[in-house]
Amino acid sequence: MAAIQFAHIVDFVVMMPLGPVLMRVFGISPIEFASLVSSYSFSAAVAGVLYGVIADRFARKTLLQFCFVGFMGGTLLCALSTGFETLLVGRIVAGCFGGVLNGIVFAMVTDLIPFQRRGAAMGVVMSSFSIASVIGVPIGLALANRFGWEISFLFIVLTSFPIWIASFLVFPKLDSHIVNKSTLDDLKRFGLLLLNWDYARAYMMILLISTSSFMIIPFLSPYAVKNVGILETELKYIYLVGGFFTVITSRLIGKLTDRFGAYRVFLITAITSMIPIKLYTSAPPLELALFLALSATFMTMVSGRFIPIMTLVSGIADSKDRGTFMGLLNSIRALGSALATLIGGAIIVENIDGKLERFDDVGYLSIFITVLAILFGLIINSILKKKQIYEQETTN
Repeated sequence: MAAIQFAHIVDFVVMMPLGPVLMRVFGISPIEFASLVSSYSFSAAVAGVLYGVIADRFARKTLLQFCFVGFMGGTLLCALSTGFETLLVGRIVAGCFGGVLNGIVFAMVTDLIPFQRRGAAMGVVMSSFSIASVIGVPIGLALANRFGWEISFLFIVLTSFPIWIASFLVFPKLDSHIVNKSTLDDLKRFGLLLLNWDYARAYMMILLISTSSFMIIPFLSPYAVKNVGILETELKYIYLVGGFFTVITSRLIGKLTDRFGAYRVFLITAITSMIPIKLYTSAPPLELALFLALSATFMTMVSGRFIPIMTLVSGIADSKDRGTFMGLLNSIRALGSALATLIGGAIIVENIDGKLERFDDVGYLSIFITVLAILFGLIINSILKKKQIYEQETTN
């Protein structure tokens, strides 16, 4: 499952360090680059809604195999793109299928791993983001620097195919959740889950933390090149170093989540993440070594917040609702990422010298939204405690 996450996360993440190259090659503005990044997330959000309706009507493995093929097709279309418009179409197709893969993987983790050990499992699966940064993105960037940006996407397709074969051979079917119901019943159930008050708070939690992260993340590389003075050929070191430390911290945060509780760990990571958010978004020109330390701190703290969050909200849904709930959760996460990218792109402006301005304003807004996420996390934690007490009393 971590390998599947690796494949589609590399596809999503590699767009960001390619930002300076794409802005130069296509002559596009920050808001146009933001549309390339957000198109993936918007299509993932729409596809996630459809997945939410049908998620519990099919075996997890069947949906996984189908969506993986669609993801590889969309990424191949990106590699064959000849301009901004065709690349935009490729990103939409890749997001439509790749975004759904995220929800399927988390549903499978939730099906297979009990809540008491789920934090560590989430840490392993979510470490794929770090591994993608350490291995996938630097290799993709090195190939792009040598042969052209298109090769990055071709590399992802060639890497994904053996993972798809392995998933077919290794994964169980996971179809015990299937109940034969009509499409109308599924739509009614979908509406009930969408409007469930406890679930809605979990949706809002994910929306807030995704928004606070992706107002900044897509513009890390453009800001590093245009304002901090990092060379395009040095961008791979940012992801290599940051990803290396995130591999270590993601597993540690997962274990701490199981030991001390999801909300407590989220509270600590959320508060400490505000420091690198402020420092990065207002960073002046820096030496490469100092900037690598700053970017690594940003990556470890901001990405680390998602591990206790996913553990926390995964306990909200009943087992019969899990596939649909995780699909909706993933869809809302993608929607938050897309909206945040567009908001960030609309706030940031490029001055006459080619430097990006008002990135610090985006940082302050991100910190404010993080505070709101902390408050929603407190509410969800109290709901989860009441649910666990009820289940214990019912069992007794």
